[in-house]
Amino acid sequence: MRLTLKILLPACCFIGASYFSPAQINLSGTVFDSTKSNMIDGVRVVSTGGLFSITDSLGRYSLPVNDKDSVTFIYSNKTTQKFIVKDIPDPAHFNISLHVRVKGKYTLLKEVVVRTRSYRQDSLENRMDYADIFNFQKPGLSTSILPGGGVGANLDELINIFRFKRNKRLKAFQTRLEQQEEEKYVNYRFSKYVVRRITQLQGADLDNFMILYRPSYEFVVAASEQEFDQYLLNCSYSYKHAAGALNKQ
Repeated sequence: MRLTLKILLPACCFIGASYFSPAQINLSGTVFDSTKSNMIDGVRVVSTGGLFSITDSLGRYSLPVNDKDSVTFIYSNKTTQKFIVKDIPDPAHFNISLHVRVKGKYTLLKEVVVRTRSYRQDSLENRMDYADIFNFQKPGLSTSILPGGGVGANLDELINIFRFKRNKRLKAFQTRLEQQEEEKYVNYRFSKYVVRRITQLQGADLDNFMILYRPSYEFVVAASEQEFDQYLLNCSYSYKHAAGALNKQ
């Protein structure tokens, strides 16, 4: 009987000590300056349990504590009040701001709303920038109202008729701009994002598909969204079938 008591007694003491020991908590968060925008590095976070941590370049810290501890934050030899761990509502996100101003290397940005430009916007702006080129017409005979109210030949148009190099250059420029606009429209509808979403192709297969099955401008303009998606699907079946046949060889 004595032997039994000697074995059980230490075990009971160990269970009791474990039951009443303070719960371990990982206290973590970020330290900001008074603006609540700049993170502060080098802040010492000290617990009454004897452990400490120092904030990193992003103002972050992590410190093991128990619910009986209190913590203080020390920066430039100035100490904050003590914070009782058990009174902290969310120990995993205990962020504080100190009454100091620092020029941080990193700051939190306010919400930024990014609005993507549409193809239509780009096209309209391009046509406005090169309006004189897009609106160019081969010069011909025309009339104009004279100051006295009479009608006479438009001298500017008459002169431009014989400016052959200038007219040829402007016409070529107009043609090139129109071709670029058509290419951009095809790129807009036949983009990697759209092709990937419809065909599920990735990597080199996607790159090869973009070259092999690039549609014409005439088709892209005439096709509805449903017709265009079906075109991509049909082409993807052909591409995958051909790729599978090559792999078997």
